Amino acid sequence: QDPMDPQAQPSAPRPRWFERRAQPCVAELLGTALFIFIGVLSVLEGSGGPGRLQPALAHGLALGATVAVLGDI
Repeated sequence: QDPMDPQAQPSAPRPRWFERRAQPCVAELLGTALFIFIGVLSVLEGSGGPGRLQPALAHGLALGATVAVLGDI
């Protein structure tokens, strides 16, 4: 590409270090913490045990709510 070309399109700025490295790690950490927290809370019960449906529904609803709230990011 010739820098003197009047039809040359300016290139997009490169993402910063935080956007490339730290932001995905923070998002993964928060997502994992959310699902562990939701999963543990869904099986805390006095007696009888929660069965298989309760943790599955809790994780599914948490994922659905997360996508609905943060889906356009």
